[in-house]
Amino acid sequence: MTKVLILGAAGQIAQLAETQFLGNTDVDLTLYLRNAQRLSDLKSDRVTLVDGDTTDADKLTKAMQGQDVVYANLAGQNIKIQAETVLNAMHAAHIKRLIWISTLGIYDEVPGKFGEWNNATLGSYLTRYYSAAEVLENSDLDYTIIRPAWLTNKDEIDYETTGRHDAFKGTEVSRKSIAALVVKLATNPTESVRASLGVNKPNTDGDKPAWY
Repeated sequence: MTKVLILGAAGQIAQLAETQFLGNTDVDLTLYLRNAQRLSDLKSDRVTLVDGDTTDADKLTKAMQGQDVVYANLAGQNIKIQAETVLNAMHAAHIKRLIWISTLGIYDEVPGKFGEWNNATLGSYLTRYYSAAEVLENSDLDYTIIRPAWLTNKDEIDYETTGRHDAFKGTEVSRKSIAALVVKLATNPTESVRASLGVNKPNTDGDKPAWY
């Protein structure tokens, strides 16, 4: 049975993925977050809660013992430090497979007026998230970096992907779609290894997301 460690387990995408893991797979989950009480209502004998910070190398390494896949749903000013700590902990725990949520635009891959708007809106956020992705791309991990378009809460799974060196497509995608892609990758661990995937809902091209 596959064991998945979810970092930042209280995030919106992470919680949608947890629901899909528990409803659609037999995966065992270890949920790692700063306040584990936030997920105390998630009752399942396949769930283990761990209270911890992703910059705590010792606790993170301990949580990784026996895991097959690490899914990181992280954010913050120190995202590069978190990436470095995750990398070092995975080395210490002898784990290779990582699914990492990033954002669109980190490679300046978003074309046209939407790209200009995205760069202006996200600003230094893009630089921080690129530096975190670079840590992983320069590592020996079997990573998949996921770069979602602007996120919606639509109750749908509808997405397409683009590659590391492709122009980004579309402007938006549902959180539920990103969660579905995470579950797919975690349960098919040889898929999209050492890839960076742009993810969007088809036919949502425009100068900015329709809902913005």
